[in-house]
Amino acid sequence: MNFNLSEEQTMIQDSIARFVQDNYNYDQRNAVVALPGGFSTEHWQQFADLGWLSIPFAEEFGGFGGGPVDTMVIMQELGRGLVIEPFLPTVVLFGGLLQAGASDELKNDLIPQIIAGQLQGGFAYLERQSRYSVADVKTCARQDGVDWVLNGEKTVVLNGGAAQKLIVLARSSGEQADENGLSLFLVDGNAPGVETTSYRMTDGREAANVVLDNVNAQALIGGPGEGYALMTPVIEQAMLAVAADAFGAMESLNAQTLEYLKTRKQFGTHIGAFQALQHRMVDMFAACENTKSLLYRAVCAFDAGDADAQRSLLALKVMVGRAGRKIGGEGIQMHGGMGMTEELSVGAYVKRLMIANILFGDADHHQQQFAALVNTPAAA
Repeated sequence: MNFNLSEEQTMIQDSIARFVQDNYNYDQRNAVVALPGGFSTEHWQQFADLGWLSIPFAEEFGGFGGGPVDTMVIMQELGRGLVIEPFLPTVVLFGGLLQAGASDELKNDLIPQIIAGQLQGGFAYLERQSRYSVADVKTCARQDGVDWVLNGEKTVVLNGGAAQKLIVLARSSGEQADENGLSLFLVDGNAPGVETTSYRMTDGREAANVVLDNVNAQALIGGPGEGYALMTPVIEQAMLAVAADAFGAMESLNAQTLEYLKTRKQFGTHIGAFQALQHRMVDMFAACENTKSLLYRAVCAFDAGDADAQRSLLALKVMVGRAGRKIGGEGIQMHGGMGMTEELSVGAYVKRLMIANILFGDADHHQQQFAALVNTPAAA
């Protein structure tokens, strides 16, 4: 596959790489993780000033009009630097849902605020019983006159603690696991009845559990019962973004491990001279390249609207889980005891890859989905 970035995409890539180099060494990153809210508001404003937050949005809302390739470029560099700021939950998920289904009035109001760095958002869709079935929803929405009232609990809401606005997936009709009858609602994160419990995930990024007790929704996103159809393509774009982030982390961990093999000495020679370690390094490189190939294939398929885009995405998610575990495990092993300490970034990359595996379904789940897809007879 001949995959070349445009001049604009190369400029975005270089801009983020310079930001990471200047502001995100491992010690600086740990300081950001420790901040209240789990990220730096100064960094976020810098994202806005540099135009990164505008890239996925349409030009009519002040955006760049970028597509899946542009988002991939951003996420790959954020993954390389272990950047903690909530680009995925606020821009890709929350902003993507607004752009996909909100009214023109809401789009014109909220999207420019996201682009300016003034609005944090989150997507509350998972529940305790859901596992990886996003349609398994107990949170209910009932109509009270012209208003919608929400009751239920959402878990693992990325950026949920810092989010000023949430888009909540709730059931307005149908049975608990039906894809039909799901609706999306805009909710003020500080509204009466919204109780948020924030916590850190394994990789240091912040998530939250959100309890909704007779909460009045601010707006319906799309029509009643249209939630599943609206959110599916946005979640697919988020899966591509997570895979790009993971690929960036794999590249960086590979490079760090190779550099360690070239500098660490044992028995009077660099350990990179040992053939057994060379073979393991080749296996890491091959896993990373396999991920790269599938990432490019999936991104190009979605960009072109190909019929096999979903199949490519499922295969990519399986590869992210398998390759991430391989590269992470070998990276720790070849760094020896130091790979298990907090002094090196190796463990932080491994944790990033662990979270990338489970977001939106792990490798085993998507392998089952892939098998079901390829074994389904084509429609006549």
